[in-house]
Amino acid sequence: MAGHRGGSRAERLAPFVLLAPALLIIVVLRLWPLLLGINFSFTGDGNRNGTAVGFDNYLTLFGDPLFRTALRNVGLLVLLLPLAVAIPGLIATFIYLRVPGHRLYRGVYFFPAVLSPVIVGAIFNLLLAYDGPLNTLLGELGLGPVDWLGDPGVAIFAVVGVHVWATFGMAMVVFLAGFSTLDASLLDAARMDGAALPQTILHVIVPSLSRTIQFVFVTTMIGMLTSMFGLLYVMTSGGPAGSTYLPEYYIWIQQGQMNQPALASAASTALFLIMLVVGLAQIGLLRRATKEA
Repeated sequence: MAGHRGGSRAERLAPFVLLAPALLIIVVLRLWPLLLGINFSFTGDGNRNGTAVGFDNYLTLFGDPLFRTALRNVGLLVLLLPLAVAIPGLIATFIYLRVPGHRLYRGVYFFPAVLSPVIVGAIFNLLLAYDGPLNTLLGELGLGPVDWLGDPGVAIFAVVGVHVWATFGMAMVVFLAGFSTLDASLLDAARMDGAALPQTILHVIVPSLSRTIQFVFVTTMIGMLTSMFGLLYVMTSGGPAGSTYLPEYYIWIQQGQMNQPALASAASTALFLIMLVVGLAQIGLLRRATKEA
């Protein structure tokens, strides 16, 4: 009887023992540095280095026009996010439905995802130059040149467009993995009922891939907020007139050039909270939308 009780106790403890290494790694390498960074954001820079300053760094942040520009650009990214998710979703749908040449498209669309952001930025610097091939083509069409990287009202859209082009291949692969779990009989039933492709996507594919769509929305948003530094650095360096600043670029400027690590920590904490709020809001909205669909 005692042996049986001991065995059952060991079985109860086994999952915790197996999880302990992973939890330890998360705590030591993720949570602890995060807490240290948040704590550091409440200290001063320069002459006040290491001194508690309360919310002074956050007041400085939101009083900085460059940081406010970065926040406005985050709002723009949120508005453009559905388009950034819909593009790989639609392409994955066409590939899953085996349009002619689908095997070739799978490789072609994924190829940019393996390129370095520096290489991508250098390529598009040439393509989008004022005297580059794209403006030459527009001139032949009578549309006139566009200052893609020099116009403050256009540059952020150009950089975001290049980022979407360079990264949507990974989201497409995730969608294709989600399609592998889709019940093919649902698509057959939709075809027999005479459903058009838009109806099939809206009422069959979207509800069936709700978990995949949620995952792609969140990871795409995180990628936009934390993986565009290379493109920004190579293509615009935050310009023109600071119009392409994003929080991660602002953090690098404060840490690397302005030597204000505490202010950079405050900006990092703000970025973390933005991603947390936006991610939770996206998941909630998507759950409601897929239930209604």
